[in-house]
Amino acid sequence: MNTHSTLGPAPASTPAAAPLHRPRRLRRTPQLRRLTAETQVNANNLIQPLFLREGITEPRPIPSMPGVYQHTRDSLRKAAAEAVAAGVGGVMLFGIPKDKDERGSGAVDPDGILQTALRDVTAEVGDATVVIGDINLDEYTTHGHTGVLGADGDVDNDASVLLYAEAAVVQADAGAHIVAPSGMMDGQVRHIRAALDQAGHHNVAILGYSAKYASHFYGPFRDAVESSLQGNRRTYQQYPGNIRESLREVDLDLAEGADMVMVKPALAYLDIVRLIADRVDVPVSAYQVSGEYSMIEAAAERGWIDRDGTIVESLTAIHRAGASQIITYWATEFAPRVGR
Repeated sequence: MNTHSTLGPAPASTPAAAPLHRPRRLRRTPQLRRLTAETQVNANNLIQPLFLREGITEPRPIPSMPGVYQHTRDSLRKAAAEAVAAGVGGVMLFGIPKDKDERGSGAVDPDGILQTALRDVTAEVGDATVVIGDINLDEYTTHGHTGVLGADGDVDNDASVLLYAEAAVVQADAGAHIVAPSGMMDGQVRHIRAALDQAGHHNVAILGYSAKYASHFYGPFRDAVESSLQGNRRTYQQYPGNIRESLREVDLDLAEGADMVMVKPALAYLDIVRLIADRVDVPVSAYQVSGEYSMIEAAAERGWIDRDGTIVESLTAIHRAGASQIITYWATEFAPRVGR
């Protein structure tokens, strides 16, 4: 048996304790680290969420999300233009209506607040970026759930997906390039795809919120959209401990016509991002949600962590796990720093 080491003996001029392999050579300077980085977030990977609030005359700060605002129509257009100038890959729009009802009628109103946002932003920057509309009813319902309620008080799945399909068409009519159903109703992608195609919107893509968990990280977002939620969403959003369920949801969305899929939240579910990225042949997005944003901002404000370094590290982790796109409230700020 050949017992000769393939490494061979250390050269006589090298101290016996010196390592033969020195991975640190490629970490020695910022230039070397940049050159040899395996994962680098690109500005084109980032999507900026933006909120349009009906009935306000000045941008309104969201207390639980420092640096994020409910916008007026003018300030929304400006924020979208700033995002494009920074190099972000897209913007995702949310509408906050002045009035709500049990059915969430504002979501399907052609002149509703989100459709207004879509028209304004596509007119402003629609040729320069990707404009995404969120399909949900929770901002528009008095009870705060993502669909219409049945007699048992739970969300009526099949009645809700019909409204999602209607919402998809009015969003596409308003200029959305992508619609993103976030309600976690069974069959929602199939109904939306059929409605879009029937209305002639064959080229409008669907980003499925395919693996959306019933998470405690959503709290600040509910402040942002002034949610009226009563109870919880555990009968339709996924249980945090489940993995196979996520894979099944992704498979179903793709079979129904989704062009892209999403995992939400991001940092607490990086294992799910990785599993799905290895499983599918479509782009995988991850939403770095409000709670992730606010925790980092709060800790940085107290001097407990380095803000900018932590943000870049968190974005890198999400991208490293397999997310092709990252929806993050830091998109506009950090796009110039991560490059194009």
